[in-house]
Amino acid sequence: MKTLADLEKIRTAAQSDMSVRSQSGKRIIVGMATCGIAAGARPVMNSLLEELQIRSITDVSVTMTGCLGLCRLEPIVEVIDADGEKVTYIKMDANKAKRVIAEHIVNGHVCQDLTIASADTK
Repeated sequence: MKTLADLEKIRTAAQSDMSVRSQSGKRIIVGMATCGIAAGARPVMNSLLEELQIRSITDVSVTMTGCLGLCRLEPIVEVIDADGEKVTYIKMDANKAKRVIAEHIVNGHVCQDLTIASADTK
């Protein structure tokens, strides 16, 4: 990246990748505050986007948010169904992200072992 035009191309491409593809489908939200990024949220987000693209899924939007207040559980991914039901996945990585797409988004089965309910609360 050497010019403002290069930066604008990167921004446009990123916005295109993360744009809301449909208001009626599921939403995936990735915590991308400093704590999330430090814990590996960027590869998680990239994996989610790539897996959706590979599977030609166009009715799921992927967006990012700031701090979700659970830094010790980062990277955090929330999946919100069309009916507003939310599932919070914790301590994600790229492979877990692919699994969430395959099991939760495609087949409708929540990956219970990856959810916040599975966290050790001690």
